[in-house]
Amino acid sequence: MTACATEPSAADEDDNAPRASCTITADGAYAARLAEQKGSEQEGSEREGAGREGACGSWYPERWTLDGPEPYAVPLPGNQPEEADTEVQPMGDGRVLIHRLVDGRHHFTLLYPTGPGTGELPLGAVECPDAGASLRLLPPAPGGRTAYALAVGPRTSTVWLVAGGAFGPERLAVVPGRCAGGVWLDRGGRMLALDRELGGRTKAVVVDLGRGGEVSPLLQIAADSDDRLLLADPDSGLILVGSDAPSPGQERLGWGVLGSTLPVRFPESLRPDACTVTPFAIQPGLVLMPESCAVALRVDGPLGSWVGAWRPRSRRMCHLAAPQGWLAGAGVWTQDGVLRLPYATGEVPCGVAEVAVPWGETGEYGGMGDAGPGDPVRDGAAAGASSTPGESAEPDSPAPVVARPVPLQQAPLGRLVTK
Repeated sequence: MTACATEPSAADEDDNAPRASCTITADGAYAARLAEQKGSEQEGSEREGAGREGACGSWYPERWTLDGPEPYAVPLPGNQPEEADTEVQPMGDGRVLIHRLVDGRHHFTLLYPTGPGTGELPLGAVECPDAGASLRLLPPAPGGRTAYALAVGPRTSTVWLVAGGAFGPERLAVVPGRCAGGVWLDRGGRMLALDRELGGRTKAVVVDLGRGGEVSPLLQIAADSDDRLLLADPDSGLILVGSDAPSPGQERLGWGVLGSTLPVRFPESLRPDACTVTPFAIQPGLVLMPESCAVALRVDGPLGSWVGAWRPRSRRMCHLAAPQGWLAGAGVWTQDGVLRLPYATGEVPCGVAEVAVPWGETGEYGGMGDAGPGDPVRDGAAAGASSTPGESAEPDSPAPVVARPVPLQQAPLGRLVTK
């Protein structure tokens, strides 16, 4: 048993972004979710992850296969119903990692179908004496062979390897400060971005899991701003960020490019009135073409949730009706630009809707971003942004290593951005 003394993070408590109803592997082949037991008190076609908290129903893990001719679901019930806060995550080989909290210990187990039953392979546990400790799974790693968790304490945060190791859970990195989020920046599952709260400010940093958890800065939009990394695409370098740099005290959604010398943009089209916008997928495979990458967003407004589609070269967001029973906040893009949205209804318990976005004439190039007359950061210059060069994050080893992202506005790779 491995011990970790952790406490709830203020960064986690302040994170009001809606959670997705299911988790999809990085390659889009598998998904996993907690499904509601038939006959429970809250029957329905789809339950959002945030809505499960405090629910009266009973739950069991379910794996979806998405890369075949037709999607299908495999139930993986254990000997007893799961708790509403149990986490599940699909692995690249079709097994499902489950994270259960039992008597202050965080147990990790791989589930797999065995004929009529469910096989379980225990991986070990992380012991946290405080019953309210903050430890959660990080997003699925590229390749699907490993899985990671983030434990948050009062002064430090710890990255754990919880699946794919040789001897159970393994502590990989200890990061000063309280961390939240979690975005993979490369296809090798080595460079992890976290949103770190330190000294009263939240800034995205990079943790290099291949160099003993070495930490370097990533987002430096303004000295007194809170800057979070929400999504990143390793192929194009496109990133989606949340920052209050252009509007102090109010977070806005912006975009940039890893390694670019140009600053982050905050287009008006990414903040519709009276709505919360959460990006959940970026179109892959468009190497060196960040402006052409499509971004899928969950839009929550007074009338419910729907899907938004946007790309940097457009001057508007396409608002799309979500399929009935959409597992809200979940979906993937194909390389050809088709958006695949998983859904479940009484008639179709496992379905995927494929949406071709009608970009229209407004999808033509509009320059670097779509700053308009009402945009407080026209031409990408965030209010109060510092131009002081930071320390280089390049590795000092002469051996071949993974390219390291560096703070935006300070990198020499201007060729990644279409002028």
